[in-house]
Amino acid sequence: MANQSTPPSDDDQRHQEDNPQQDKQNDQQDDQEQPERKRPGKKPLIILGVVVAIAIVVALWFWFTTRNIESTDDAFTDADAVTIAPKASGYVTRLLVKDNQRVKKGDLLVVIDPRDNTAQRDQAQAQLGLAVAQLHQAQAALALAKVQYPAQKDQALAQQASAEANLRNAEEDYKRQRGVDPRATSQRNIDAANAQLRSARAQFESAKAQVEVASQIQLQIRQQETNVEARQQQVQQAQAQLNTANLNLSYTEVRAPYDGFVTRRNVQVGTLVQAGTSLFSLVSPDVWITANFKESQLERMKPGDKVNITIDAWPDMKLEGHVDSVQMGSGSRFSAFPAENATGNYVKIVQRVPVKIVIDKGLDPNKLLPLGLSVEPEVTVE
Repeated sequence: MANQSTPPSDDDQRHQEDNPQQDKQNDQQDDQEQPERKRPGKKPLIILGVVVAIAIVVALWFWFTTRNIESTDDAFTDADAVTIAPKASGYVTRLLVKDNQRVKKGDLLVVIDPRDNTAQRDQAQAQLGLAVAQLHQAQAALALAKVQYPAQKDQALAQQASAEANLRNAEEDYKRQRGVDPRATSQRNIDAANAQLRSARAQFESAKAQVEVASQIQLQIRQQETNVEARQQQVQQAQAQLNTANLNLSYTEVRAPYDGFVTRRNVQVGTLVQAGTSLFSLVSPDVWITANFKESQLERMKPGDKVNITIDAWPDMKLEGHVDSVQMGSGSRFSAFPAENATGNYVKIVQRVPVKIVIDKGLDPNKLLPLGLSVEPEVTVE
């Protein structure tokens, strides 16, 4: 069979016995032919040492230059932005601004149909005129009362004196009629004298009452003074109504509360707007940076620290600023749905705290900073 081995011959066995000596000789001959190996020198070690030294120096330099710098990429431009809304309702008759237009404080932006408010203003003016006329009438009556009431008192005193004289005369006539011989007079004369006496007494009492009434001069004048005061209050009320009407009329003109840029305009001429309806937003050109630093980065950060700012939109623009303030609360605390850490399983998460950074210099007047641009601030802390 093919897999059966052939037993070695005698010559092969003798050759194998002599083979070890021959192999030894061959090895010695090969050792003499190969060149002697060289040991590695010190140059690679020197190069390795230099590389390690350079790496250490670079690491120390990087640590020394960055150990007082806190940076974050969670930072954006921010500014004051208000929603412009009218306080009057009506149709827009004039629109004086365009999208992204820059306006100054007090500039007229939108005009709402003022006819209803103008009519109310005119009505309030008429009410004020009527109240002023009534006040003048009351003041004239007061001036007349200060002269009239003392004269009426004098007249009442004169009438009292006349009534008293008539009474005395009636008494004397009555006495004469009663004192004469009954044959020298008649009962009719006696009755007439008695009636005249009673009439004179009544007139005298009436005159005394008139004097009593006419003597209350101060009360009568005070009554006219209160009438004047009431008319003055009516004038003030009418003036207040006129001021309100003028104020409502002024609401038909929407003006800029401060310098800024018109954004997100959603109104056109002819639009029917209601009080409180959003017309557009006004963004202030005074831009700052809101940087959300980790809570572990705030240990040495304080207001006044210098900040270097890089803007992603304009990498070549280098800004300088300072830390203005640190918000008293993390972003999650003031979110619409703050975390409820007292319920469920709790997992600790590093919180971020907004830091306001004011830009001091480096702004290009030809490159405005819209809100929400990504920036990278580097705060130098002590």
